[in-house]
Amino acid sequence: FSTSVEVEKLTGNLCGISRPGHFKGVSTVVAKLFEITKPDIAYFGQKDAQQAAVIKRMVADLNMDVMIKILPIIRETDGLAMSSRNAFLKKNEREDALILQQSLKRAEDLFVCGERSSKRLVSSIKEMIDSKKTVRVDYVKVVDSETLKDVDQIKDKALIALAVFIGKTRLIDNALLKVQDD
Repeated sequence: FSTSVEVEKLTGNLCGISRPGHFKGVSTVVAKLFEITKPDIAYFGQKDAQQAAVIKRMVADLNMDVMIKILPIIRETDGLAMSSRNAFLKKNEREDALILQQSLKRAEDLFVCGERSSKRLVSSIKEMIDSKKTVRVDYVKVVDSETLKDVDQIKDKALIALAVFIGKTRLIDNALLKVQDD
């Protein structure tokens, strides 16, 4: 078809860098789905945080009459974020993939202890990931959870997002951070 929907300001970072045009396809397909089915509520997963942000913005910008609910990441028993791509991992790659959640957890712990520097949180994650030979970082970033713009210092809330290649398989994961009121 000739018509498409693009949410430009949210697609130039994170996965949008290595997957140009991907979110244009996603937003177009979801807009068509919403137009055909007219849902009251649509559910998306936090694991695909950029996709969720794009859909929320599209719905707001186009005044679509649908409520978007974002559900928490569902993890396998070992902590790996559920994904159909997990099936492509070899046994040793699957074991190495656990470093994603472990590195995010370490960054969350640093954040809870007062670390607000994105650079230091990203360094902590990359250091852990780099310890695994089968894992290659695509990106690790701390961004505003709504605008997806990079942030240097976390003042209120943020999203730590990462994408890696394990062998030939690309995996994503993330964690939401929020400064707690004392």
